[in-house]
Amino acid sequence: MSRDDAPFEIHVHGDVKLRTDVGFDALQDALKPLWKYAGARSLADGAASLYEDEPGIRFDPQQHLLQMCWTLQGEDDFRHQLDDLCMNLNELSAAGSQIEVTFYDADYDEDDEDEGREARDDFVLLFVGPTPEAIMQAQRDLLVEDVVALMERHFDGAELGGVVSEIDKLFQGRYSALTSSLELGKPPRGRAAARRATAVAAARVICTDRFMTACGA
Repeated sequence: MSRDDAPFEIHVHGDVKLRTDVGFDALQDALKPLWKYAGARSLADGAASLYEDEPGIRFDPQQHLLQMCWTLQGEDDFRHQLDDLCMNLNELSAAGSQIEVTFYDADYDEDDEDEGREARDDFVLLFVGPTPEAIMQAQRDLLVEDVVALMERHFDGAELGGVVSEIDKLFQGRYSALTSSLELGKPPRGRAAARRATAVAAARVICTDRFMTACGA
């Protein structure tokens, strides 16, 4: 399917640590929402980026790592692929990871800027992981990194231990609330179903002003 006139250039960026037993076939199936949307017939066919200087989608079997620096042309409906993508990667991941998705307005040009029109650019930050703990840990680490980087403009890093401690308390409270809500629900059947259910529950978490979303629902 040609997307030459698509309104967005969409960039997907992130590294996901995978379980040691994950092979190419399983990863190809997990990433189907991406390469199928791009009009490819396989991951190998769709792994190349729109831009030659970007590595695209790569699988490093020695490091058990999925690396994505991949741009495609698309529309706003690409967002619909992200839920399935995150749920699939939840099942294969070994640790919490972040995935950045940026929508660049392909039609925006200098004339629009001169006339004061705003671009339709958008940014979404997703999290995947094997468990709610892993997802929240990735969220917590990024939030601490952002907050410390901001506050170090005014304070010495050694003074920020209390700030980090308060962030940890917020996430501990959120995790306690999550586990309590799961215990009140009907227990899923089987180990895989239980793991999937907790990952879905964690997916409902939204935090900070950087549009950070744990995905998988």
